[in-house]
Amino acid sequence: MNDFRTRRATVKDVARLAGVSPGTVSNALSGARAVDRETRQRVEAAVAELGYVPNLAARHFRTGLSNTLAVMTSMPPAVSAGSSKLGFLMEVAASAAISALEHNATLVLVPPIADPETALRNVVMDGAILIEPAQSDPFLDLLTRRGVPVVVIGQPPRDDLPWIDMHYRQTADLLIGHLLQQPTRCMPLLIGASARASHAEAEAVYLERMAATGLPCHVIRIPEAAGEEGARQAMHALIRELPDLDAVFASVDAFATGVMCALREAGRAVPQQVRVATRYDGLRAREERPALTATNLHLDAVAGLAIDRLMDLLAGRPAPLRVEGPLPVLVPRGSSA
Repeated sequence: MNDFRTRRATVKDVARLAGVSPGTVSNALSGARAVDRETRQRVEAAVAELGYVPNLAARHFRTGLSNTLAVMTSMPPAVSAGSSKLGFLMEVAASAAISALEHNATLVLVPPIADPETALRNVVMDGAILIEPAQSDPFLDLLTRRGVPVVVIGQPPRDDLPWIDMHYRQTADLLIGHLLQQPTRCMPLLIGASARASHAEAEAVYLERMAATGLPCHVIRIPEAAGEEGARQAMHALIRELPDLDAVFASVDAFATGVMCALREAGRAVPQQVRVATRYDGLRAREERPALTATNLHLDAVAGLAIDRLMDLLAGRPAPLRVEGPLPVLVPRGSSA
């Protein structure tokens, strides 16, 4: 018997049963081109009835695509790894992986590495999501040289890149404004030393707010590679130099935990003597004692938007360079109450 139900089904069998062309089946399953909902449902029903399994090796040979996407960041492990269990990066990656599967693609998580050129020399990817790159970012330089389409989460260092707007200014203004709601004499800002838009925007908002309230400005730039320990040492110096210090905005969560450590060691009570806030409501913020005031950045939604924009880019579908992400929401906790 030569019925296709007695042998391994092919894409032509699926097309015949669904009443569409083999190309439409491929588009429906790969997500490479838009297929209307009714047609997609017919294709999926035919796939289920026939038990069709795509030949991925043949698809790669035919199209040159691996159906593999990557997500990565150049933020060093001292900030993006450690006790935060990859925090920001992992939260984005987990949600992006789910969205990628909906487009019949797999996601590769590239952890922070010192030499991306060597580490990624044999990694095949159709496109990549780059999280909050710095100026002259080594990952962005590598992807550009290899011609890999990129979508950036956060404001990119170049104007020609598609990106998801993380609302850096609104986030900083929300947190700084929250700390200033109580009488404040001295509030330093701790940011990373690298040239990233998130740091630059936080500093700009801070300087504007300090000027408006007549408070002194103290901007402390800490190398991200120094992480929590770098912030701890910087905070001890601030405690000695600024006797009126009563609030701190540490934009990086690893810096915030270093600040909290220094305050405990110096015998400064939080929030009674010093109020503290950070940007990202991750594991560090939630497990600190008292827990840190932060913002919900809706990273699950941001990751989904990034994957959708990347699939548009790969398919050649027109889309704006800037995609607006959800607005941040303040999460007030014991560190600033």
